Amino acid sequence: MPFLPQIIFIALASLAIWLFTKNMLQIRRNIFLGKAEDLGDHPYKRWRNLLLLALGQKKMFKNKPVAVMHLIIYGGFIIINIEVLEIVMDGVLGTHRIFLGPLGDTYSFLINFFEILAIGVIGVCIVFLVRRNGMKLKRFVSNDLNGWPRSDANYILIAEIILMSLFLLMNTMDRALQLQGNEHYRNTGNFVISGLLVPFFSGLPTPTLLVIERSSWWIHIAGIVTFLNYLPYSKHLHIILAFPNSYYARLYPNGQMDNMPNVQNEVKYMMEPALAPTGESPVIKFGAKDVFDLSWKNLLDAYSCTECGRCSTACPANQTGKILSPRKIMMDTRDRLQVAGKNIHTNGVFKEDGKSLLHDYITVEELRACTTCNACVEACPVSINPLDIILELRRALIMEDSNAPQEWNGMFTNIENNFAPWKFSPDDRDKWTEGIS
Repeated sequence: MPFLPQIIFIALASLAIWLFTKNMLQIRRNIFLGKAEDLGDHPYKRWRNLLLLALGQKKMFKNKPVAVMHLIIYGGFIIINIEVLEIVMDGVLGTHRIFLGPLGDTYSFLINFFEILAIGVIGVCIVFLVRRNGMKLKRFVSNDLNGWPRSDANYILIAEIILMSLFLLMNTMDRALQLQGNEHYRNTGNFVISGLLVPFFSGLPTPTLLVIERSSWWIHIAGIVTFLNYLPYSKHLHIILAFPNSYYARLYPNGQMDNMPNVQNEVKYMMEPALAPTGESPVIKFGAKDVFDLSWKNLLDAYSCTECGRCSTACPANQTGKILSPRKIMMDTRDRLQVAGKNIHTNGVFKEDGKSLLHDYITVEELRACTTCNACVEACPVSINPLDIILELRRALIMEDSNAPQEWNGMFTNIENNFAPWKFSPDDRDKWTEGIS
């Protein structure tokens, strides 16, 4: 069957796209389990954030050597997508190097550039594997990453090395077949990296070269579609979600906290009871106990987390040995959201499971360790805000559960009785001025 390879390719690609779309739609549904929040203002500033933070990786350049290495891997990912376009067209049409004719000399220039970048990606991935597993950097050996998260990062780096190696091997075998006069393999000339390897393989029989070249091509394709469908289960989903997350970042200064109109109204009614509404009023919830009480942007943050640990490295509470880790806050939020999503997928609606984000995933001790300094927010390269989740959980802890440190309770009592943090009656508050001329 002359069209069998094309049929297999189309079937494989269609299945991969269907599975990826299905998983991404489930993630989208999970994100919008959060409360509504309007973040569509100032589109110019938002597009600027997207270009600088997600595309330009501006915050990464606080550590220039690491930023350059990350940029090489990022460039490799983009290049793979360009290469995939040609592979897809060749796979569907049964052609080989379909862009060679239309691009002419530009094609050779591009492939040479891709090969140099591929070598760079392989080298950087090796360096990153050593950094993660051999250098014992604190943010990589933290208990936050025990289990799957640590393996996930290594799997991706190893996959990058394999994909780039296969790309170079394909080009090497392709050139060796050209030199043997195989009519299907159009003459491209030597490429800068694979051309150096051709002499080691050019003496192999044509059938052997064909098997190696075609096997490399199909394994490369299988690797790409596997990687595509691995993303929804991996921290590397940030490759996609960093863009919307940067676009929808809150634009107010990092130190500015959201007011709670419900709290303001309660204080206003306490001070001016005549303004309080009459009759039954709806039950008001303060803060967040579970993922459903958070904003959809908080949940997008959780899925966008790169697990790089820069937030925890910047956190003064974490650095002084306290249990708080902003990275763990984001990972716990994502874990709880995924459990809630599976619950809904199984039951049609969320069926109470006796658990919540507060207490079952994130502890009181973690929340109380936070100094609200915003160091984690400033450190995040993709505009994630762990502090916002911490604040919402602390508000629920105190205002819903009346669970505050004992030192705070006296202040709360004074505010309730005297409208100020001090024990003095409002009528006596200015007595300290007596005798002052």
